[in-house]
Amino acid sequence: MKLKIVTYGGAAMLLLILSAVVSISIGSAGYPISKVWAIIIHQLPWNRGEAVEWSALDEAVVIQVRLSRILIGVLVGACLGLAGAGFQGVLRNPLADPYTLGVASGSSIGAAFLILFGLQTAVGIWTVPFVAFVTGMATIFAVFWLARQQGQMRIETLVLAGVIVQAFLGAFVSFMISMSDTVVNEILYWTMGSLSKRNWEHVTLVLPFAAVGLPAIAAFAQPMNLLVLGERQAAHLGVNVERTKLIVLMISTLLTAVAVSVSGVIGFVGLVVPHLIRLIVGPDYRLVVPLSAIFGGIYVLWADTLARTALSPKEIPLGVLTALIGAPFFAYLLKRRKAGLKEG
Repeated sequence: MKLKIVTYGGAAMLLLILSAVVSISIGSAGYPISKVWAIIIHQLPWNRGEAVEWSALDEAVVIQVRLSRILIGVLVGACLGLAGAGFQGVLRNPLADPYTLGVASGSSIGAAFLILFGLQTAVGIWTVPFVAFVTGMATIFAVFWLARQQGQMRIETLVLAGVIVQAFLGAFVSFMISMSDTVVNEILYWTMGSLSKRNWEHVTLVLPFAAVGLPAIAAFAQPMNLLVLGERQAAHLGVNVERTKLIVLMISTLLTAVAVSVSGVIGFVGLVVPHLIRLIVGPDYRLVVPLSAIFGGIYVLWADTLARTALSPKEIPLGVLTALIGAPFFAYLLKRRKAGLKEG
């Protein structure tokens, strides 16, 4: 297993680095690749005193705009990929993710409320993540309450409950948009998801949560492997089922809330990435959890690169691109699951 972790993890990190190198080298500003990397290398401590051949604006575009955006894209993707792996692991549901269960919409309604009333910085940069976490947790508990019937929670019922709650909360967001005159565009842009106008402050906001969330969920990888056998069997094997579910769901919701508070609603990342990882490396969550974080970052990074360059100088909302990829994939998974149930 250690060899697999090193092999797959090393390959994934190399792919992430390669993706970041390509992404930072292209952009709507049209800078030559040599100039971009000269600016980046100049930021190294031992090169700071050398003369430069570019303006302060060029340096700001590369370092303050492009580099920070790439890092925030990787971190947001890692958070959503981890959250998806966590939801799917404890719920034993390959269709579960922060978007299909309504958690992303629940987190976004808190953010939209703050934007509507101009309270985004009431207690500093932590205002939106905190409120998004509270509304996200309320949403997941509402979904569970709707889905539970006679102590049982069927997978199809859970997904349906998530769709219902997501539609309900989406109506509230639409209502807030209709009530707004001055920030309507800001709320609309939020609901479509974007990494535009994000900076190093947002990187420092998300980084601690991603750094803590990865080992926290990875610590429950083996219990999630046992949960595949069923909750009763896992309990007989020593897993504290309710404690595992509560902690993993809280961490996954927090990661979703932080990602949504920075990027808006970016759907289907937590659905597509963990499922593809399982197809490649198998169902062992000791591999699925860390690789979901890495490939979540790669997925969002490439989607954002396409979003900002495909129709340059116009920018496609990031959530639109991930939905165009994720929605058909979700339909494929649903159809495949129904076929499997019929065969069973």
